[in-house]
Amino acid sequence: MAYLESMRVFVRVVELGSITSGGRDQRLTPAVASKRIKELEQRLGVRLFNRTTRSLTPTEVGKQFYEEARRVLETVDEAEAVVARFSEAPRGTISLTAPLGVGRRIIAPLVPEFVDLHPDIRIRMRMSDRKVDILADGMDLALFVGTPHDSSLKLRKFADCPRVLCAAPAYLDRVGVPQFPEDLLRGHNCLLLRYPRSPEYFWLLDTPDGQRKFEVSGKYDADDSDVLTGWALAGAGIANKPLFDVADHLEAGRLVEVLPQARPVPSIFGCLYPHRKLQDPKIRLFVDFVADRAVAAMKQGAAVRTPD
Repeated sequence: MAYLESMRVFVRVVELGSITSGGRDQRLTPAVASKRIKELEQRLGVRLFNRTTRSLTPTEVGKQFYEEARRVLETVDEAEAVVARFSEAPRGTISLTAPLGVGRRIIAPLVPEFVDLHPDIRIRMRMSDRKVDILADGMDLALFVGTPHDSSLKLRKFADCPRVLCAAPAYLDRVGVPQFPEDLLRGHNCLLLRYPRSPEYFWLLDTPDGQRKFEVSGKYDADDSDVLTGWALAGAGIANKPLFDVADHLEAGRLVEVLPQARPVPSIFGCLYPHRKLQDPKIRLFVDFVADRAVAAMKQGAAVRTPD
């Protein structure tokens, strides 16, 4: 088992580009992760990395060993998943990612309950509003609110997630209330969720004339959806948010819905995971659990229409 764990550290170091990051991913200190790599090199009798003060790159033999080690670890995981199907107590680690808003408000509160129900399962949760490469980042599944584009992954849709345009009363008093979608293009500061390769460079609105794209703009943007909410609350501009994410602010009057006759097209709330994970009972357990509990939690904060 120690050899396999060292292989896991090596694989993650290659994928993440540093011993510190690879060790952190495996819950190890940089010193312990470095020791695991050195032990692996001693066992194999080869140097797996070229090390400089600024970079760490796999050697040619390190690249080949990475490909084989990754296959071995996938095979071990799949074998354990097959055995787990005959066990009443699935075990192992689930690595998942989720957007910041839905991760903090919906998914994270569910994790302790799930682990209490299945004490032999561990959860490693990463939250980011950036697009995550599930395979490259070694994730088992990715929760999302949006429109998925990766056709190589399995999609499980939980619900349609309504969205709203909203702003603080102070902003609307100062700048004016838009009466038509086209008004968003004339002097309004639209708060955008942007990051490298971000898909959100326009807002897709469901207008009386059908769905239309509006290339809105603003004076500043962020890669954290909660920052956009904070700016909106501070009277800085108009935000395009999932309804569950701002329902409390709308109810309290801290934010006001803008253009209710032309709401943003609803997002999909669901998850993506590699096809091979379908064989893993702990993944199925967690996905079913989230599908049940998370949709119920979202309904408490906003109306969510579940798929047929």
